[in-house]
Amino acid sequence: MADKGSIFTSPSIVIIILCTLSLFMETVPGIGSIYINIFQFDPHSLFTRPWTLITYIFLHTGLWHLFFNMVVLYFFGTALESRAGNKQLLAIFFTAGILSAIGYTFLSRPIFDISPGPMIGASGAIYGVFAALTMLEPDLRVYVYFIPMRLKHALVLFALFDFLMVNSSDMIAHTAHLSGLFVGLYMGLRIKNLQEKNIKSRYIGRW
Repeated sequence: MADKGSIFTSPSIVIIILCTLSLFMETVPGIGSIYINIFQFDPHSLFTRPWTLITYIFLHTGLWHLFFNMVVLYFFGTALESRAGNKQLLAIFFTAGILSAIGYTFLSRPIFDISPGPMIGASGAIYGVFAALTMLEPDLRVYVYFIPMRLKHALVLFALFDFLMVNSSDMIAHTAHLSGLFVGLYMGLRIKNLQEKNIKSRYIGRW
């Protein structure tokens, strides 16, 4: 059974707090630029600065970037916690975040002919949470820009957008988003299969 989190024990809330504090550090004069340089992810420094595979997740380009990501994480993250548990949320979030950076590094040039530069933001990790929740609750009703739709349709819409925009010059790491999405789909499917197996075993055990 999933471990039920509250606003005080929810890992999603803790991540939101850490990202908010991190943005504050980014804005401190004389320190912010150094802070970003130390913790941002640069594909060219993957093997010499491995800690950035995690730390880049907590950095954001500004208030609106942070706000949008954290709103999505709050709703999808807490929903995933209630359906899969806090530990699974953390596993999906950080696995998707790490593999988003790795996918961004190794898939951008050979597949899309893009030269990957430094990257910050929790979007790839959040895409993993989004996709995993979709595997568990595909018909959950959500609002995308005030338009109601099922979660599975929202995921397809965002995936299609990232795929079509992958070669654009909008400074968004679309390959990282797509990498996180596929990680989330895989991990969500594994959780779903495990939950269904546990339900069947409990049902059979009653006879």
